[in-house]
Amino acid sequence: MPIVDDDPIRDIPVSNALRRSRGRWRIFAFLVLAVAVLIGMARFGPTLMPQGQTIARIGISGTITTSAERTAILRAIAEDDSIAAVIVAINSPGGTSAGGEELYESLREISEQKPVVSTIGELGASAAYMAAIGTDQIFSRNLSIIGSIGVYLQHIDAGALFDTIGIDLDKVASGPLKSEPDYDEAMTPEVRQVLEELVDSSFQYFLDLVIERRDLTRPAALALADGRVMSGIDGIASGLIDATGGQPEAIAWLSETHDIDPDLPVVSVWPQNQGFSWFDFIFSQARDALGGANFGLPLDGLVSLWQPSPH
Repeated sequence: MPIVDDDPIRDIPVSNALRRSRGRWRIFAFLVLAVAVLIGMARFGPTLMPQGQTIARIGISGTITTSAERTAILRAIAEDDSIAAVIVAINSPGGTSAGGEELYESLREISEQKPVVSTIGELGASAAYMAAIGTDQIFSRNLSIIGSIGVYLQHIDAGALFDTIGIDLDKVASGPLKSEPDYDEAMTPEVRQVLEELVDSSFQYFLDLVIERRDLTRPAALALADGRVMSGIDGIASGLIDATGGQPEAIAWLSETHDIDPDLPVVSVWPQNQGFSWFDFIFSQARDALGGANFGLPLDGLVSLWQPSPH
C-alpha cells in the first residue's frame, strides 16, 4: 500500500516557484502589450509633435474636395507658435472647384502668420494648382505636370439609352430650370446658357486668383488659362512656377528668405495616418486599372480637375 505524504510543507517551495514564474510571465506579457500599443499609436495614431520649433508638412494628393477636418487642422497650424513654417507637398490632378477654393483660403490664412511654400511632385493641376498659388513660393520638378487653369461641368445625356431599355423619367419641378440638366434629354439652349454662365463665373474667380498671386497681366493669364497643362520647365518660363526643386530646395528657400533654421524637424501633420484599409487598397487598385478614373467620387457640380480623356 503506497504511503501518502500529507505534509503541506513539501509543496511550499514548488508553489512559490510557480508564483514567481507566473509573475514574470505576466510582467513580460504586460510589457509586450505596452510596446505593441505604443507602436500602434506611432504608426496609426495622430502625429506626435516634437518639443520645440518644427516645420509642418501638409500632403495634398488625389482628388481635392471640401474637408472640415482638413480646414480645422490647417487653422490650428496657423495658430500654433511652435510651427515656424509650412511645406505643402502637392501631387494631385485637382478636384472640385469648391474644394480648391477652401484649400486656397486655408493656406492664405496660414501665410498671414508664417511662411508657406509648396512643392509639386508628378502633378499639380487645376484645383491643385489653385491651392499652390495660395502659398508664398512654388517649386516643381522640371517634368511635373502643372496648369490646367479652368473649370468644367459635365452632363450625360442618357435619353437614347433610357428609350432603348424602356425607362421613362417623369418629374414635377417648381420651375423650368429646377431639375436641369436632366439625364434623360439633351440640354436646351436655355439650360446651356445658364450653365455656361455658372462655369464662366467660377472660371473668372480662378483667373483673378492667378492674376493676383502670380502677378500676371490679364492677357498673359488668359493665354495660359485655356485648360492646357504644361511641364514644370514651361511653368517657370510662363510665370506659373517660381523655381525647380522639392523639399530640400523649399527648406533652403525658407532659410534664405525667412531665416528659418534648416535643421528644424519636418513633421507631417496632414493627412492623419488612419492605418491600412482593405477598401482603400482595393479601390486604388481598381482605379489604377481603369487609368486613374475618378469614379464614385463626390464630383457633382463644378469641377477643376485635369484628367486625360480615355478616348
